[in-house]
Amino acid sequence: MKKDAIAIIPARGGSKRIPKKNIKKFFGKPLIAYSIEVALASKLFEKVIVTTDDEEIANIAREYGAEVPFLRPAELSDDFSGTTDVVNHAVEYLEAHGEKYAYICTIYATAPLLQKEYLIKGYKSLKKSDAVNAFSATTMPFPIQRTFKLNSDGRCEMFTPQHYMSRSQDLEEAYQDAGQFYWTNRKLEKNSTNKVVFSDISIPVILPRHLVQDIDTLEDWERAEIMYRALHNISNV
Repeated sequence: MKKDAIAIIPARGGSKRIPKKNIKKFFGKPLIAYSIEVALASKLFEKVIVTTDDEEIANIAREYGAEVPFLRPAELSDDFSGTTDVVNHAVEYLEAHGEKYAYICTIYATAPLLQKEYLIKGYKSLKKSDAVNAFSATTMPFPIQRTFKLNSDGRCEMFTPQHYMSRSQDLEEAYQDAGQFYWTNRKLEKNSTNKVVFSDISIPVILPRHLVQDIDTLEDWERAEIMYRALHNISNV
């Protein structure tokens, strides 16, 4: 019998820029614990599973209430392994063991600012629509039409120079992936020929920017700490 929803949290052990990033302590808890706890607190999922190649991560994930039914194979655990392949592997494993789910929610292990109300909003929005996906997004902090790159001489070159004189308030607002969660309607995904998430097959769940911080570098980590401290009114002492 098909079940309703499952959360899948990818968490490999080979982080280079921040060693053991997924289980590094963030305000006293392993980073991955925040994603697991919010997923469980949402009451949306039949189960929350972590897909990892690392036994230490697996043990910590179990400690915080997630299930780890397998260790991910090496070919899906290197620097070039994409999240889609990793999640598909987990879904195929579950289906091979008789567990089929109508909705899959991929949650990143590096999302300590994740809030359950946005997970719930994404689920409800997807369930009452004909969209394939619903994912976390946020507004860009500045007009992308006025951004520039550096040319081969180290000088500025605008991406859209026709907007050099445009007023910010006259430019169309832009959005970006918030990197927290991605809901998928499994049936519609299988039947869709369009595989581009950032298209009209998806519903963006817009998060305020103060709840969004990607964590790839130490600078990102420090910024996330500042944001978390402000969000929870934690003293800097």
